[in-house]
Amino acid sequence: MHAEDLLTTSPTPEAVAAEVAALPPPPPEALEALRRTLESTEQAPVEREWPPILQAPRNKKDSRYVEPATSHRPVVGPVLVMAKRAFRLTFQPFINEVLRRQVEFNEAILDSLATLYEHQQVQARTQALWRKEMEERLARLEGRRD
Repeated sequence: MHAEDLLTTSPTPEAVAAEVAALPPPPPEALEALRRTLESTEQAPVEREWPPILQAPRNKKDSRYVEPATSHRPVVGPVLVMAKRAFRLTFQPFINEVLRRQVEFNEAILDSLATLYEHQQVQARTQALWRKEMEERLARLEGRRD
């Protein structure tokens, strides 16, 4: 379907409005069912906790800091650990500056993923409600047919 297919001059908007005005009012049960559906699909409050799937990446978003220096070598290990600590202590400001933009990017990506996760959760709830409503309608239609 193309946009041109949707644009028509017949019927006129006035004719459509007149036909809509001539429709009988819906039954109160239908209005109440629609009201319940709309209330149930309202956006749920935003979760305070991070989603479990994003918890591990969130803990690793700041790539400027690493685990404490260790070594498994028994003889030269303490010397290596001391050298690693001295290197980190000396160059940490430079490391922080080099990785600053990466950390900002990581935070932005995590925020975007959290937003996508929330939208997906809302869509899943809405789809479940829609599916339930369709099953109820189908059951009513099958009940009328029998």
